[in-house]
Amino acid sequence: MDENKKTDDIKDTVDRYEKYDNSPKKMKKKVKKEIFSYLRIIIIAVGAAVVLVTCIIINAKVPSGSMKDTINEGDRLIGLRVAYLFSSPKRGDVVIFKYPDDESKKFVKRVIGLPGETVSFTDGDVYVNGEKIDEPYLKEQHVTVSPNATSYTVPEDCYFMLGDNRENSKDSRYWAEPYVQKKKILAKVLFRYFNGETGSIGFSGVK
Repeated sequence: MDENKKTDDIKDTVDRYEKYDNSPKKMKKKVKKEIFSYLRIIIIAVGAAVVLVTCIIINAKVPSGSMKDTINEGDRLIGLRVAYLFSSPKRGDVVIFKYPDDESKKFVKRVIGLPGETVSFTDGDVYVNGEKIDEPYLKEQHVTVSPNATSYTVPEDCYFMLGDNRENSKDSRYWAEPYVQKKKILAKVLFRYFNGETGSIGFSGVK
C-alpha cells in the first residue's frame, strides 16, 4: 500500500512539474502547438470560404440600371449557385448568367420566356403564347420598346431574358444570340446587401 502511495505521489509531482514548467524548451513547444492550432483553423476557414464562393453562392456587382427599379446601378447582390441543381428557372426569377454574345461578361436579368414558349410584344405589353403576362415588379406596365423582331420562340433548354427597365435594357431583344442556355445560368439572385444609390449596406430580398 505504501509503495503504491509513493508511486502516486511521484506521478503527481511529475504532473505538477510538467504543468508549471516554464522552461524555454517547454514554452517553445507550447508556442508551436498554438501556431499550428491557429493555422489549422485558418486553413479550414479559407477552404470553407472557397467552397462557399465557388460552389454555393455568387457575389455580383450591378454595372448598369437595366433592372431598375428592382435592382439599381452599383448594387451588390448574392446569388445561389445551386438554386437550379434539381429544378428549372421559373418565369419572373432574377438570375445571373453568362452573356450569350460574350461569355466573359455576366448579366443580371429576369426570366420571361421558358423553353418552347413564344414571346411577343404588342402595344408595349409582353405576351407569352398569346397571353399577356402580369408583371407586378415593373414600375410602369407599358414600357417595352418595340424590338427588332415581333416574336421569339424559345428553344429547348433555353430562356428569354428581359430587364425591368425595359426602355433602357440590353436584353434578349437586342442580342445576336437572344437565348440563354440553362447551363449558362450561374445563379438565382437572393438578396441585395449593398445599395448602390445610397452607398450603404442594407439587406433586402430581390423578387
